[in-house]
Amino acid sequence: MSGAYLVLEDGRIFEGRSWGATGKVFGEAVFQTGMTGYQETLTDPSYHKQIVIMTAPHVGNTGFNTADNESGRIWVAGFAVRNPSTRASNWRSENSLEAELISQQIVGIQRLDTRALTRHLRDRGAMRTGIFSGLDLSREEMLDEVRKVETMSGAFLVKDVSTPITYTVDAVGNARFVVAALDLGIKAATPRALSQRGVQVHVMPFNSTIEEICALNPDGLFISNGPGDPSVMSETIELVRQVLERKIPIFGICFGHQILARALGLETYKLPFGHRGINQPVIECKSGKVEVTSHNHGFAVTAPTESYFSTVYGKGEVTHLSLNDGVVEGLQLMDTPAFSVQYHPEAAAGPHDAAYLFDRFIDLMSKRVFT
Repeated sequence: MSGAYLVLEDGRIFEGRSWGATGKVFGEAVFQTGMTGYQETLTDPSYHKQIVIMTAPHVGNTGFNTADNESGRIWVAGFAVRNPSTRASNWRSENSLEAELISQQIVGIQRLDTRALTRHLRDRGAMRTGIFSGLDLSREEMLDEVRKVETMSGAFLVKDVSTPITYTVDAVGNARFVVAALDLGIKAATPRALSQRGVQVHVMPFNSTIEEICALNPDGLFISNGPGDPSVMSETIELVRQVLERKIPIFGICFGHQILARALGLETYKLPFGHRGINQPVIECKSGKVEVTSHNHGFAVTAPTESYFSTVYGKGEVTHLSLNDGVVEGLQLMDTPAFSVQYHPEAAAGPHDAAYLFDRFIDLMSKRVFT
């Protein structure tokens, strides 16, 4: 076991030991507060180009299996933990976590003071970082390489994670509705959740055209989660505007929430350190109901929280807010069938407090189909 270093762009360096593949890797350092679900995190395309620090001190105890993957590969740039499990103890395990990291050439670091690192990122913000494992480089050389890495602001990453061709997830039982799902980095659990509600889901490339969507005669459009900066997604934003003009019901989550907001003329901005984890409290503004939700985002939406706002598609309102920092967590239009949330109602892994949002989408489509 060789030495390894996690180097932040502000000059702070954390020492650990090699784990997973050796070598060097770069990305944005972010912390994830989930106590479980490390495999779903690793395979979530929203973590593309990010080095994920797990705040849970013990990671890897259930191993790795094909069934729990959220995509076809591990997407995180690098993985940092305190104490990896020395053995996998679960009847569903097909491989150890470290063996899977090595197989997919993911550079990791263990025996890291993840508490100190998380506190540092909480105070200073997410930043460019690198993991250097098994390499003979000076601190100055490592820091110089980290500071050459591109920032997440302005990053156009959806092209790397979106499906190249449309594929279909069939409805369970009779298909009641057809949904076009715009893949900006979609997780497998999302079309699965829709299919279980009688929806035939056509997962489409991010650069699909309005003609390709309308050719499906869809009952609704779903806009998925994904990585990168929403402000650079001009073609997708324009596509969403074209769907809004046709009054096709829209449901957006996470990155899709930000895309819908920008299509409505709202702004987005980079959060200091983002929300990542399965224990994020959100309040529904009208009812006062609190949901514990699953998040993975580094950008957020700017919108009036005390009153309605005007768009070319009618009035809109903020429906949900974060109880931690007041971030806008949900939007809806009053005169056009469209709404979005900043979090993940499929919650794999995570709580199911927000699963009702899929049913709300079904209700929107029902009103369009049967009226």
